[in-house]
Amino acid sequence: MKKLRQNFNRFCYANRNKGIPNLMLYITIGNAIVYLMSEMAGNYVLFNALCFNRDLILQGQVWRLFSCVFTSVFGYGNILFVAVGLFCYYSLGRAIENIWGTLRFNIFYFSGLLMMAAFAMIFGGMQFQVGNYIYYIPSSYFGNMGTHLNLSLFIAYATLYPNAQFLLFFIIPVKAWIFALIDLVLTFIQVFSLPFEFFPINLFPLIALANYFLFFGKDVLNLVPISWQANARRLFKGKKGRKKGEPRVIPFPSAGSYEASTASVKAPYTHKCTVCGRTDVSNPELEFRYCSRCNGYHCYCEDHINDHTHIE
Repeated sequence: MKKLRQNFNRFCYANRNKGIPNLMLYITIGNAIVYLMSEMAGNYVLFNALCFNRDLILQGQVWRLFSCVFTSVFGYGNILFVAVGLFCYYSLGRAIENIWGTLRFNIFYFSGLLMMAAFAMIFGGMQFQVGNYIYYIPSSYFGNMGTHLNLSLFIAYATLYPNAQFLLFFIIPVKAWIFALIDLVLTFIQVFSLPFEFFPINLFPLIALANYFLFFGKDVLNLVPISWQANARRLFKGKKGRKKGEPRVIPFPSAGSYEASTASVKAPYTHKCTVCGRTDVSNPELEFRYCSRCNGYHCYCEDHINDHTHIE
């Protein structure tokens, strides 16, 4: 699986400029046009002609499989919320496309759409019996595909830029990873909001995020702050293999060791700090300097070059 992911990333990088450039711009403009025309006409004729409908698709209206992405802003309320929402999702899409390239972003967006459409085509229009009642799930239940796609887009952005800030109510700064975790929790709550008898319909929110988990894999851990991950690793390693009564040793890998580890030195070092003993092999991220005021040829790391007792 890891090799397959590497080959896919290599292919996308080699063809990063292929596909539909600036895809989110066209989707944003399409949503704006559909919304404005529907508001001016005072009806939902255009919306009903583009939204997902399994029964009509089976009758030949196959464009609904893709045109449903232009109906994602209905339900946002007034035009101000629509404008802000469209601008946000356009900005998020452009930021992701700039990192991934056109091809990978296109595959990410359309794969999410195709997985949701396939799920809706298979399970749409099913009937479920709960007790003495029979419930019919219309295909319109899956009509909010564009909204789910935008949600996966936001979580993808938060994974790539976890420390980006958004203004809640245009005042309170909140980091992107916090919003993303809240969205994921609400998604899982939505899965369990329907009775078990509605299985597999209740899995639709997870299908809508399948492209996100497929593309990011273990990188979803980027949504968890690094400090939380480090604390969890230290807690786990501290408990694992520690006998009762034995003192717990908590490592601090980010701070570095102030003693050169002979186990990690695989080749003779070039520079070694006279004070702490770290070398350019054990700690390659450090810079080393030689003091001109010390008597002899003495090397110091960047932490001690300006803070040491000169050797006479």
